[in-house]
Amino acid sequence: MTKQVGKKFAWVIKNFSSLQCDKCYSVPVQIGDCKWRLLAYPKGNNCDHLSLFLEVADVESLPSGWRRYVKLRLSVVKQVSEEHSVLRETHRCFDQEVWGWGFLYMLPLTKLHAEEEGFLVNGELMIVAEVDALEVIDQLDGSEESEDPTTQPLKKIKPNDDGTVTCYLLGDASPGNESMKVNGFQVLPSQVESVRLIFERHPDIASEFRAKNQYLRKACMNFLLSIVETLCQPLQELSNEDLVEADIALTYLKDARFNVDWLEKKLDQVRDKKEKELTCLAKLQETGETLLILKQKCTDLDALMETEMAELSATRTPLSFDDVV
Repeated sequence: MTKQVGKKFAWVIKNFSSLQCDKCYSVPVQIGDCKWRLLAYPKGNNCDHLSLFLEVADVESLPSGWRRYVKLRLSVVKQVSEEHSVLRETHRCFDQEVWGWGFLYMLPLTKLHAEEEGFLVNGELMIVAEVDALEVIDQLDGSEESEDPTTQPLKKIKPNDDGTVTCYLLGDASPGNESMKVNGFQVLPSQVESVRLIFERHPDIASEFRAKNQYLRKACMNFLLSIVETLCQPLQELSNEDLVEADIALTYLKDARFNVDWLEKKLDQVRDKKEKELTCLAKLQETGETLLILKQKCTDLDALMETEMAELSATRTPLSFDDVV
């Protein structure tokens, strides 16, 4: 049974405890322009762990040269207490050669089947997958490691007679440092989410930008992201030189016909806050110095008061009989 909500879907495997098959598949779900499914090895794939993978289910229908950059989160749900579920994350590129990725050592079988762990309830196992897929436009030099070095790729051999596809493990491999295209700009995977949000909130930011050269386009986008990153720094770590450089970068973007009035206003706000911070620091220092002087005066007055109290006490001492007679 599979239930989908947006980019997330849950797969409940019934009678998991008594499964005799070497592997099983979830029902394919549509996310983006591809259909995806989970592949599980209930007895492990030549190991003593539950092995779990995500693969493209409609790989044969996709055009030649297709590539998808995928941020993947797989969870084996601990049904008695979801906060202790087993979660694995990775980001990988899927293509017509390597169309599946996952985790060979997702969860030890001994732990999975232990009754006190609570992964199996009435023989049912619940797996949740979250898939965020983007189309890859080109590939840059260099490499980018996944957060989890235990991820494994799956590679197509050939379709079987029954229409299914046999897969085998290649061993650990690292994908290239891919570049995604977001609104016509090629950006690195680490920049994708930021650029998507910028265009979502400011859709006309590059409406008048006419440059076709990809290097210039990348440079402009890097300028834009660097300004945003600069403005997000803690104020105490932000120097006036940083703001001057951000202003220069902003002028470059304006000259390139980016619509960055909103960003200029934010820069002005941060600049004003920085000036206010410096003013507050100066006042705080002045107040501190004044307070130090006052504290010293209070200390001196306390000492003087003790002296006068002692003198008053001595003055009030009555004469004794011997003093009078």
